[in-house]
Amino acid sequence: MRRKVAEGMLVVLSAPSGCGKTTLLKKVMADLPGLVFSVSHTTRAPRAGEKNGQDYFFVSREEFAFIRDRRPSGFLEWAEVHGNLYGTSRQEVERQRAAGLDVILDIDVQGAAQVRAAADPVTVFIAPPSLDELGRRLRSRGTEDEKTIALRLAGAEREMRAAVDYEYLIVNDDLDEAVESLRCVLIGERLRRRRNRVGQQVVGFELH
Repeated sequence: MRRKVAEGMLVVLSAPSGCGKTTLLKKVMADLPGLVFSVSHTTRAPRAGEKNGQDYFFVSREEFAFIRDRRPSGFLEWAEVHGNLYGTSRQEVERQRAAGLDVILDIDVQGAAQVRAAADPVTVFIAPPSLDELGRRLRSRGTEDEKTIALRLAGAEREMRAAVDYEYLIVNDDLDEAVESLRCVLIGERLRRRRNRVGQQVVGFELH
């Protein structure tokens, strides 16, 4: 008789823009099996090097509204951030979790609040060492003008006040330490659910 696959975790990861969240997440996913990144839909234009279907599903505002209004298979969460819309496909998340994969949602604090209201996710907030350091990192990217950076810093200050609503807080001061902290959080949550470090159900301890 085939053993039922344990449902994967839903993990919400939030951070102000420029905190190094994407780099951190890629390093953890390369080292820890069984993790998948939930590709969000967005109405913003692609940045240099971004690929449709890999980094985001880039759609028009009309396409976004069409998906959002579908019931019950629309978005698990959606939000407007800096004038652009972002959303997570409920159907795709459920499909991946049913396959036993742990799904990472890279979403802002508005979206995280919606997911907490609808599900029971593991929530992790990635913070910069300071707003001054965050400003330095944003400027070093060279992709945005000073007005946009000022808006991002103002948004970051608001987002950091929401960190108290998250179960885990990781300050990305040293990238290697932050990677190890996130890796430990994910392994610990797997063990708590009677799964081993790579996400497989521990024999004899199935959860019902």
